[in-house]
Amino acid sequence: MKIFEQIESEVQSYARSFPRVFNKAQGEYLYDEDGNRYLDFLAGAGTLNYGHNNPLFKEKLLEYIHADGITHGLDLHTKAKGEFLEAFNEKILKPRDLDYVMQFTGPTGTNAVEAALKLARNVTGRENVISFTNGFHGVTMGALAATGNSHHRGAAGVSLSGVSRMPFDGYLGDDIDTTVYLDKVLTDSSSGIDKPAAVIVETVQGEGGINVASVEWLQQLEKVCRKHEVLLIVDDIQAGCGRTGTYFSFEEAGIKPDIVTLSKSLGGYGLPFAVVLFSPELDQWKPGEHNGTFRGNNFAFVTAKAAIDHYWSDDAFATDIQSKGRYIKERLEQFVEQYGDGNFSTRGRGMFQGINCVSGELADKITTRAFQKGLIIETSGADDQVIKLFCPLVISMENLAAGVDILESAIREVCAKEDSFPEQKKYFDQVSMAS
Repeated sequence: MKIFEQIESEVQSYARSFPRVFNKAQGEYLYDEDGNRYLDFLAGAGTLNYGHNNPLFKEKLLEYIHADGITHGLDLHTKAKGEFLEAFNEKILKPRDLDYVMQFTGPTGTNAVEAALKLARNVTGRENVISFTNGFHGVTMGALAATGNSHHRGAAGVSLSGVSRMPFDGYLGDDIDTTVYLDKVLTDSSSGIDKPAAVIVETVQGEGGINVASVEWLQQLEKVCRKHEVLLIVDDIQAGCGRTGTYFSFEEAGIKPDIVTLSKSLGGYGLPFAVVLFSPELDQWKPGEHNGTFRGNNFAFVTAKAAIDHYWSDDAFATDIQSKGRYIKERLEQFVEQYGDGNFSTRGRGMFQGINCVSGELADKITTRAFQKGLIIETSGADDQVIKLFCPLVISMENLAAGVDILESAIREVCAKEDSFPEQKKYFDQVSMAS
């Protein structure tokens, strides 16, 4: 551990929560140098939906490397890219009646968001963008301006402009439709909100605390965008690639965004890869107008195609995700009934779920105890108060149950210990009074 303390920047974060040197991974397991095994309910923050070192993808990748396949090709046409594009078009886009072109951006999600925002502004000739409370879209400047989290925004060092914030679904209470407010401010020329180029939204806000937009809210949001001739961008970087139970997280709502950003598990193997999908009429880029040295990762083309071919050629995988999601929901609801003095609550959709512990300090104690028991799991939300279950989608039911059992054990032990501290009871009493 000494070299990390000597050389690595203080900006590291996950390493602080899980202070081990990891050297091996397979499926839903991580192993450290001492041979300890951990169930991974972090999964690369959503990058490993298909697990670590998926053997199906590994075989394809090794074949490609041994054949001296193109490693780096800028935006040149390559065989690997062509095969990926064909698979994505035939098995992802066409079955969902989606007519999109694909732009290869720099290899991370924030690169895709930057390109999406730039495209929307260039096409419409407008500067302003609408984003939502608790949204997270990345930490490069354009994406950061659309991000709500004060911790990340505070690191910018400059003012972040070009974005107006609106309340997300449920932000003002379950009985208030915040799209009505959005429609009002876009209708009123004196609202002080400039007509935007686009609205950018996550259907499930991961970093924001697993806040789920309802089907009805998403449908109304699309209607407001169409009414005011504003482009709708869905940031599906964390919620996409099957995490909510369908390939795209917006499928259940039946909406068709103008622009979609994808990254995280798109590459299948944890390889950096990000794209922007958008309607053909929006494809008004001049050649090279938005580029990047690492736009398009040929290794990721190979594993991404393998993921599509194996998991998305029919509905079986989506059905399995939905079944596991129902199991997680049932277990978390049991936790809410048994622990937290009635203050805990569940949230999420599919295999993108969590438990709101109200207190970030309490959630941290629970995840720390879970790690001691062999489970890697993180928190999210403005105050890190939500424990986020983010295991690989391919996890076996046996290991899913084992991981949830560890989480329950950690919750039970921590909550029992907290009950002995008057200040914790006082905190819960204050929360109950406030609600």
